[in-house]
Amino acid sequence: MKITVNLPKDLIEEAKKISVNEDLNGLIIESLKELVKSNKRKALITFKGKVDLDISLDELRKRNR
Repeated sequence: MKITVNLPKDLIEEAKKISVNEDLNGLIIESLKELVKSNKRKALITFKGKVDLDISLDELRKRNR
């Protein structure tokens, strides 16, 4: 998809310094992937302590055999 955006030059330069991507396209794709991953992680954290699996470690080990 082609899109036109106005990005702050200093932000782009700083991101290029810490990224493995040299080109702007790769940098933006990497950034969007990280944003999605971060939001998914935050969504999972909201479940902490709310899911009761009620299963013992021994039962889990038997399932993996």
